[in-house]
Amino acid sequence: MKIISWNVNGVRSVQSKGFAEMLALLDADCILLQETKAQTDQIDKALDGIDSYRIYSNCAERKGYSGVTILSRKEPLQIISNIGIVEHDREGRVIVAEFEHFFLLNVYVPNSGEALARLDYRQTWDREFLAYCRQLQSKKPLIVCGDFNVAHREIDIARPKPNYNKSAGYTQVEIDGFSRFLDAGLVDTFRHFHPDTVAYSWWSFRAGARARNVGWRIDYVLTSKALVDKVKQAFILPEITGSDHCPVGIEIDL
Repeated sequence: MKIISWNVNGVRSVQSKGFAEMLALLDADCILLQETKAQTDQIDKALDGIDSYRIYSNCAERKGYSGVTILSRKEPLQIISNIGIVEHDREGRVIVAEFEHFFLLNVYVPNSGEALARLDYRQTWDREFLAYCRQLQSKKPLIVCGDFNVAHREIDIARPKPNYNKSAGYTQVEIDGFSRFLDAGLVDTFRHFHPDTVAYSWWSFRAGARARNVGWRIDYVLTSKALVDKVKQAFILPEITGSDHCPVGIEIDL
């Protein structure tokens, strides 16, 4: 099973950049999109003509903001939207597909914002989202994919020193928040297979950052420890363009 996660920074925007052709090239069984920035009818229209996938979306109340979508070739047992906390759920950040042997969760974690204005909210989110992941994991193994909006280690960010505790996504609060997911029994699959590899999944649109590879690794596929031995490979695909993020993913025997 091939699972791809991609923050598309607007599904209607990426639609005009060869999106259908890129999905065909990726040839994944499940494709998890974040930051779709659209309502369900707009997403369905943008993805019209992309065959062989069932489409499930969770959208923010605020139009043109946030949002997550799962495309799956196989029909899930059920789809669960949100985590049951209104403060978080209004932003459309979580959607879960349940399959026979595992849950597949798609998440777009809140950004702490300019001047770290939402850092306190981010702490609350991290704590309550982790509790939700623990609930799911108590029932069956879990795969969590998405934009976590944090570079976990120095190797995951091109310029750690000038960004540390100054920039959203690289504060100790956020780093510690992500570490707790690993402490809870989830494995960062890319680091599991590539412990010393420098690779990024997001680049600022400013100053030619992508061309110079001045990036951050903030997109992850985490799996329960029970699934790690079934993961054949974990990868990042910087050659796939169309967004300020690139796709990340795994191949897993399930």
